[in-house]
Amino acid sequence: MERVSSVASRALFPKGPSFTLDDFSNKDFIVRDFVDTLAETAIPANRRSGAAAQQAFDPKPLIRTFENALSQLGSLSEELQEKESDILSQVRRAEVQHDQTLDTLGSKLDQSMAQFEALDLTLNNTNGTNGSFERGSRSDTGGGNIAVQIGEKLEELDRKRRRALDATFLVQCWTELSETGQLTPLEEIQRQGGAENKVRCAVIARQLMRISQRLDPASWTETRGSRVNGTNGTSVSGASTNGTNGTSNGAAAKDGSPQSPNTREALEKFSETLEQDLLKQFNNSYRRQNFDDMMECAKVLHDFNGGTSVIAAFVNQHQFFIDRDQLLTDEVTTDGEMWNQLADPDADPPGVEPSLQSLIDEVKIVMQEESFIIKRAFPYYETVLIKFIQRVFQQSVQQRLEMVLEKASTVSTLAYLRSLHASRSYIGALVEDLKTHGLTENPEPCSSQIAQTLDQQVEELFVPYLIGSSYIEKERKSLEEMYNSLLFKFTVYHSRRPKATRGFMNMIAQQGTQLLSSAKDAYTERLESSDLTPTQKAMMLRVAGIQDTDKKNEIEVTDEDGVLSTANAKRMMKWLAESVRRTLELGSAAETPKDVNVLLGLLMMAMGRVYVETGLDAALDVATSLENVKAEPDMSFLPSLRPAVTITSIMARFIQTVLIRLADSNPTVRRNMEAQTRMGIDSIEKKTNSVLKTTLDVVVNWVAKSLATQKRTDFRPRDNDLEGIVDSLQTPTCQTICVFLDKVAALSARSIDGQNLDVFSSEMALAIFELLFEHFKKFAVNATGGLMVTKDIAKYVSTLKAWPLNKDGESTVEVLTEVSYLFIIGPEALRERSRNLTTVGTGGKKLQKADFKAFVQRREDASSAGVQSVLAGL
Repeated sequence: MERVSSVASRALFPKGPSFTLDDFSNKDFIVRDFVDTLAETAIPANRRSGAAAQQAFDPKPLIRTFENALSQLGSLSEELQEKESDILSQVRRAEVQHDQTLDTLGSKLDQSMAQFEALDLTLNNTNGTNGSFERGSRSDTGGGNIAVQIGEKLEELDRKRRRALDATFLVQCWTELSETGQLTPLEEIQRQGGAENKVRCAVIARQLMRISQRLDPASWTETRGSRVNGTNGTSVSGASTNGTNGTSNGAAAKDGSPQSPNTREALEKFSETLEQDLLKQFNNSYRRQNFDDMMECAKVLHDFNGGTSVIAAFVNQHQFFIDRDQLLTDEVTTDGEMWNQLADPDADPPGVEPSLQSLIDEVKIVMQEESFIIKRAFPYYETVLIKFIQRVFQQSVQQRLEMVLEKASTVSTLAYLRSLHASRSYIGALVEDLKTHGLTENPEPCSSQIAQTLDQQVEELFVPYLIGSSYIEKERKSLEEMYNSLLFKFTVYHSRRPKATRGFMNMIAQQGTQLLSSAKDAYTERLESSDLTPTQKAMMLRVAGIQDTDKKNEIEVTDEDGVLSTANAKRMMKWLAESVRRTLELGSAAETPKDVNVLLGLLMMAMGRVYVETGLDAALDVATSLENVKAEPDMSFLPSLRPAVTITSIMARFIQTVLIRLADSNPTVRRNMEAQTRMGIDSIEKKTNSVLKTTLDVVVNWVAKSLATQKRTDFRPRDNDLEGIVDSLQTPTCQTICVFLDKVAALSARSIDGQNLDVFSSEMALAIFELLFEHFKKFAVNATGGLMVTKDIAKYVSTLKAWPLNKDGESTVEVLTEVSYLFIIGPEALRERSRNLTTVGTGGKKLQKADFKAFVQRREDASSAGVQSVLAGL
């Protein structure tokens, strides 16, 4: 009963899912998902929960579900088909209507185009074959073109009428001029005023000039009161007659008729009056700032004589030139402090001279103001502006520039160069500002023609001062004067210093002496020159550090004057850098390589040979004199190497980064500069190496002499000396040598650095090692003396290892420690040492069997059986 009631509670045929077209129009619709959903809804709940695993599969629910879904899909398909058919019929109707509309519009467009073509044809065709037309028979379609033709014919007739009237008036004027010498009609037109009348007067006067040249050539060939007849070439005057035919052509005819007037004089007089009238009117309009009237006058004068007179009147009578002509008599700035600053190489240049600066500033304002007026007053304003620019630069600026540079040349060469550079820079800045912001084109950049004119004027201003090699020679001369002044005491000191004789190097030493003498003589000759200005002489004396009252051979110098100074080298480089800057900004790019080559030669001579190499020669002389001294050598000359190396480094860096790069455009000059630099630097390096090699010899010689003072009893003390030996650390010889070596190491560190110091220290350590290695083979050592040997060697090793050594040097110095052990260890230990002789040390000097035997044999117990057995085993 329960089962029946349970089954009865469920519908026999459950209702399947229902669908609409919206379910299938969704863009996320997927057929597979749709089928899966139908299958899930058809499976009973107990089957889905897992109980179906024990029951047989029942396909009926699925079949009913899919049949229901299929029937609904069929009905939906029919509904969709109906809607699609309806829409297709609407589309066909719309297309038919659209085609009808296009046909209608196309026919209307064709009709409009046909009407337009017919109208255009009507306007372009004339009525009749011969161009004539009659009343009543003229076609309306040809009216437009006929009207145009009538207008053109009327204009042509009017032009012919005006030409005929002008010709009639011209004949009338010429008739009156040739008969009476008067131009009454033109004068009446001139009195009427107005630009049009003045233009007409100018045109007619020019035409009358041409007529006069043809019809009255005698008036155009008149010379010294007589005129040459243009027909027969006879020369006649007012009182003479032709000697051949007796007729008079110049004064009066044979029948007594009056003399014909000179048409040329009358025309020129009228033209001059007309021109002066126009110029006067132009000037009056300029004062009233009536730019329209100025423009009319300028146009008339341009048609009359090309406008040259009005341009000249505008430019020459400009108030700027009148005021500046009055100021040209003023002297340039007399401020002594400014000129002294210009002549001082250690002071920064003060800039452009104030009076020239004032002029340039005023030029800028005047050009900007006048360019505005020129554009409104002249139809050919660019031509006027060019003339105005040329007059400003060639008159006002050039005259003031000449005065400034002439004043600077009376101060010093450096003052002249600085003034030239400052003036060029300031004027160049003015030109660039005018070109960038324009003049008549303001605020746009000026035209190419105006820009070219401005550049040309600046170039013409400075060409006289920069042409050829005159400028770079002044730069070289100025630098040479300053260098010779700065190095004067240095050259005097070293010229008086006694020179050491170095065999084949003596010739080079003599060359250096001659170089110093020439540098010193060049300074003194320049100082005594009559063309040297007082300011320049005072500057040279100040740089040299001497008084004017000092005599040539009485100049006092100290050891400080003969020492190389990095500060002096920096001053020299600063002066050179300023010259290079001026050369770049003033000289042309094509001449720059040659110019910097000249400066390089001066630098290599003054700083390289005269200064650095002379300092190295002095150090080499001192080192050579110490090679065989009996007392402890004074190594204080070593620190002079440091400024020499530093100065050379600064000089080489400046040459490579500045001078040689500026010569890239000329490969030949660049290669020459590189070779010159390489030779100079190589010479300095060779002399530096010579100083270090001689220093090494001095140190080695002194250490060898000190080792020779070692007492024979230092390593064989007696028993009563044991108490003193225990208290002492090293022998006196060892203490003396180590103190000396510490001094040398300290001075070397102050002289050179880096890899150079490592190599120098290692070479010195190896040389001293050789001396010590052989030194301890010479002394007999007892048991107590072995302790002293150990202490001495330990001190030598610690002293040498305090230096910056390379790997070979360090390993070689360590061999001394091995040597010290050979004097204090027993026979068994000796035997162990003898087995490892081939592995002692990793480089440099190695302890060989012969050396081992030589050291061991110096032991007091060398004849003992234990030691002899070790030696026999070698």
